[in-house]
Amino acid sequence: MAGEVAVEGPAAATEVGDSIEQSHMLERKWTFWFDNQSRPKQGAEWGSSLRKVYTFDTVEEFWCFYDQILKPSKLPANADFHLFKAGVEPKWEDPECANGGKWTVTSSRKTNLDTMWLETLMALIGEQFEESDEICGVVASVRQRQDKLALWTKTATNEAAQMSIGRKWKEIIDVTDKISFSFHEDLRREKSAKSSRYSV
Repeated sequence: MAGEVAVEGPAAATEVGDSIEQSHMLERKWTFWFDNQSRPKQGAEWGSSLRKVYTFDTVEEFWCFYDQILKPSKLPANADFHLFKAGVEPKWEDPECANGGKWTVTSSRKTNLDTMWLETLMALIGEQFEESDEICGVVASVRQRQDKLALWTKTATNEAAQMSIGRKWKEIIDVTDKISFSFHEDLRREKSAKSSRYSV
């Protein structure tokens, strides 16, 4: 069903780590979130359908869960799949995100979206960014015309950190086209999403 959590197979997310024999701990905990806005209830606020799916802190838990979930290309239109640091909600209002922004890349090919998503997930949990403390998480947004991947960061005004993150992300997802960074504050004020502050 389009509105259900994007998990394949009979195993519940809470049972993913039960059979792990030897664990390789990550530097920090991470949480997957899912949001399906394809059938919003009348009068519902943005994010009301957002829900936490699974929190993990080992390599084995990540792969066990990742192997069970639907990839972004298989999600229904208007669905968002998130991976954020544990304790941080993928909302502008969250204190960790309130003064931040996001790097955004678009994809017209579903296979590219899946590849970029996985490469980004591995880079985040593997702490491949020098400014890893500046990163909040990543969002895969499935849309009818064009899918998007957005890397959310903490301090939008820290231009040096944002530029470093943007360059590293382009390298990780193997993108040569220019990508742009937008302040959450600008988007909250209903400015055009195209009014980016930085680009690499």
